[in-house]
Amino acid sequence: MVASEIRALFAVAARPEVVSLAGGMPYISALPLDAVGEMAGQLIADRGAVALQYGSGQGDPGLREGICEVMSLEGIRAHPDEVVVTVGSQQALDLITRIFVDPGDVVLAEGPSYVGALGTFASYEADVVHVPMDDDGLIPDALAAVLARLGRRPKFLYTCPSFHNPAGVSLSGPRRAEILGICQRAGLPVVEDNPYGLLGFDGEPGRALRADDPQVIYLGTFSKTIAPGLRVGWAVAPAGVRDKLVLAAESAVLCHSSFAQLLVREYLASQPWREQVKVFRELYRERRDAMLDSLQASLPAGCRWTTPGGGFYVWLGLPPGLDAKAMLPRAIAARVAYVPGTGFYADGAGLDHLRLSYCYPEPDRIREGVRRLAGVIDAELELRATFGPTR
Repeated sequence: MVASEIRALFAVAARPEVVSLAGGMPYISALPLDAVGEMAGQLIADRGAVALQYGSGQGDPGLREGICEVMSLEGIRAHPDEVVVTVGSQQALDLITRIFVDPGDVVLAEGPSYVGALGTFASYEADVVHVPMDDDGLIPDALAAVLARLGRRPKFLYTCPSFHNPAGVSLSGPRRAEILGICQRAGLPVVEDNPYGLLGFDGEPGRALRADDPQVIYLGTFSKTIAPGLRVGWAVAPAGVRDKLVLAAESAVLCHSSFAQLLVREYLASQPWREQVKVFRELYRERRDAMLDSLQASLPAGCRWTTPGGGFYVWLGLPPGLDAKAMLPRAIAARVAYVPGTGFYADGAGLDHLRLSYCYPEPDRIREGVRRLAGVIDAELELRATFGPTR
């Protein structure tokens, strides 16, 4: 197990003088905190003996019903018995990996891929093979080519098809069908991680992979649409996998927080949560626009970046010869933080990329952060012109 490059940044990025474009922290202040606080107090007053007691390994039945309603917005028709509540979707990912992976097994993942997933795969000694992406998400021909050249069958494909972390792109509709077809023909399980699916900026939520293939293992979370501090996520899986997930969850935590589960259940039942999701979407859209406008206005030639249709992140490519990891100390000295691209690859790639997050800072802070970053990149380009490339 190794330290996360993002976690290592938190102490520095939390300094008030630093504009952090690094961590993907939801803007919790946009929640109706008074109403949530009143709801929590009432829950303890009315059902404290249940909320503060042990619960089941699979999760509260009423919450699982609410989760099915949430997933229906993305076309998923699931029964509460198919749902396993977890401590955030991160635990669901850990349990899935524990069930499927032995040391040395192959896991396929997009390149780049979510840093938390890569840490989990590494902890179980999986051999991660990256599949390239472009602006339309995972490339089907690249997936087929990887499968053809591997000498062993991967245990699963891990994918974040909607508003990808860190790339910000989404898998196009036609490609979703292609990817599912390739995996079905290869007998390759698909693990769909979808924390941002409801946070699109244009139109209704897209259709999940799970909506078109009930064999897909779907991971969800309330960390982005309610609050990460509650640590409530879930997995939806075929019956055999679901049963193993319940056993693995019980061995890991015995049971999950009854209080957190009942609080989320009550939130879904009594609060206008769909309207709150719309509030988050508009807030994050404004911040996305502030970042994209600032990048266009400030960054030098040779930089390139994705245009996210939702979620939290922009994936920025640097001019040739620059190294995002080597540049980071100078960025911190200039009081701006980002995440180097190397943290999102298992094979050391990504030196010429970095991830920028727009979800937490106010728009004016985003503009100032991009201005500072542009100054750092300009200085790096001057150094390269004088002394040659840094790598």
